Amino acid sequence: MTELVVATKNKKKLKEIKIILKGLKLKISSLSDYNDIPRIIENGKTFRENAVKKAVKVARASGKLALGEDSGLCVEALNGAPGIYSARFSGKDKSDVKNNLKLLRLLKGLPLSERKAHYVCAVALADKDGLVGVVEGKCNGIIGLELKGRHGFGYDPLFVIPKFKKTFGQLDERLKHKMSHRYHALAKTRNILNKYIEKD
Repeated sequence: MTELVVATKNKKKLKEIKIILKGLKLKISSLSDYNDIPRIIENGKTFRENAVKKAVKVARASGKLALGEDSGLCVEALNGAPGIYSARFSGKDKSDVKNNLKLLRLLKGLPLSERKAHYVCAVALADKDGLVGVVEGKCNGIIGLELKGRHGFGYDPLFVIPKFKKTFGQLDERLKHKMSHRYHALAKTRNILNKYIEKD
């Protein structure tokens, strides 16, 4: 069975990826299972660059098929910020709560009509021979006026899906996994993985 090393130590992100890739003939592991892989500095200018860097470095270090994923939130009123800095938006002592509170502060006073945003997810696959493929997914929404819901992570308690008038933090996780940016990117990744597994 093909082993896929996901280039993350984020347990919630890994859980989402495993759910969305369920059914593939893969043994999915993560950086938590490999202590000898060097730290990856995410200094790319785009989600795509960071995803590729993670996948290629982990594949090279492990000798296995690797998945690099980089995702974040882009807010129109903030010229696309926090963007690639989504995870570390609140600085050195970052946390999901601090990131969300900073976002609310920056958007204070803006009506919902001016709080349009989208999540972006880039996924790259690489093996010991190099890059296998790169795809992207996107999900549109608006930034709510307050934190709502306990599901998900990151900016999910603020990211409102207009169709449901609920945040990703409030929506059933199975529903989120059928419409999120990560779902859209990983649905494309499944096709690449299927071909790769057949060839392997």
